[in-house]
Amino acid sequence: MKLRKGDNVVITGGKDKGRKGKIEKVFLGSNTVLVPGTNMYKRHAKKRDERHPGGIIDFSRPLAVSKVSLVCPKCSQVTRIGYMIAGDEKYRICRKCEQRI
Repeated sequence: MKLRKGDNVVITGGKDKGRKGKIEKVFLGSNTVLVPGTNMYKRHAKKRDERHPGGIIDFSRPLAVSKVSLVCPKCSQVTRIGYMIAGDEKYRICRKCEQRI
């Protein structure tokens, strides 16, 4: 997967289209990423104890990788990710400005 934790992304599809955020967690097995504050859902929870009072809880669900695009930190444009190999080192590059990400 080309996206990593801490990357700034833009949501390209769904109910949060156009919103920006930072990746909090990457799920490799299901090809999804968790962006806090996006793809919010509600869950009804039963009271367990004083620390968990119950009620309606808002939580963020993971988004498919195909629904997000990386924002290049150098040129601040939505871009695809490429790879460059220099010697024995492989690193990600921006397809628009060709700078190292």
